[in-house]
Amino acid sequence: MINISIKKSIKDRTIKLNIESSQPKIYAVVGKSGIGKSTLLNIIAGLTEADECKIIIQNKTLSDGNHLIKVQERKIGYLFQDYQLFPHMTVQENIHYMKSASKETEQLINQLRISNCLNQYPSTLSGGESQRVALCRVLSVKPNLLLLDEPFSSLDDETKEEGMALIKSIFRTWQIPIILVSHSKKEVQTLADEIIEIK
Repeated sequence: MINISIKKSIKDRTIKLNIESSQPKIYAVVGKSGIGKSTLLNIIAGLTEADECKIIIQNKTLSDGNHLIKVQERKIGYLFQDYQLFPHMTVQENIHYMKSASKETEQLINQLRISNCLNQYPSTLSGGESQRVALCRVLSVKPNLLLLDEPFSSLDDETKEEGMALIKSIFRTWQIPIILVSHSKKEVQTLADEIIEIK
């Protein structure tokens, strides 16, 4: 179950986001560059404050104007556009930064096909490998919601196709809502159950 209502003033405009569903879906948030799509994801993650905000995920209230759950306690996976892997850590250290090694993370590593690069550093990875490592890290905390900010923007066409197939697979397996920010019509048409345009 997801119930999100956000209102945020940015410079001379106000943006709004409203999502309510009892079933998990993939939502695509679209709109012009600079309109505030990433800001909305940051608000959901607890990184940015809103003017008005109500966020309920899996019957847990994260924000309702009266209290605010800390970022690290929200159980939200956030895949940033640049993946934000720590350059001085190996892949294995990046994955286990948020959660220590377990059977679940081992399964994720195998599922995402990154077991062969665990001792490498992020600078040696391809774009697709970096994406899968970052996904493994955010999924390791067993999130109740996954946020994706332009996750395929730096990938070539073939790797994009693989990435989109991976997101579909994760959605089918985990059955959690996913909110995707994208400028690509193909990504939106391929992945989204519902499209939300920010004006």
